[in-house]
Amino acid sequence: MADISSAAGLWVERAVGAAAGAAVSLIYLLPRSRREAAGRFFTGLACGMTFGGPAGAWLAQRLDLSGVLSASETMLSGSAAASLCAWWGLGVLARLAGRLAR
Repeated sequence: MADISSAAGLWVERAVGAAAGAAVSLIYLLPRSRREAAGRFFTGLACGMTFGGPAGAWLAQRLDLSGVLSASETMLSGSAAASLCAWWGLGVLARLAGRLAR
């Protein structure tokens, strides 16, 4: 993978990783409505954009891949992981709250 070293490139990688993670979260746990799908997608996108860098650095360190992955790959994978995990945490809580409300 080409290493994009500019700040704009890292933002693009954050956005692509976050969108990929959000899309995967929609596939693994199908939404019940369009509103839920949109909410999940934008929640995943926001979390991936916000926490992509720290999540990527943490994952690379925990998996002992810091010397192997480029900054681009770290950012992309971190954004995807943060985006995917965002819905699993929030989605499970939302569904439990919905069941308790009934």
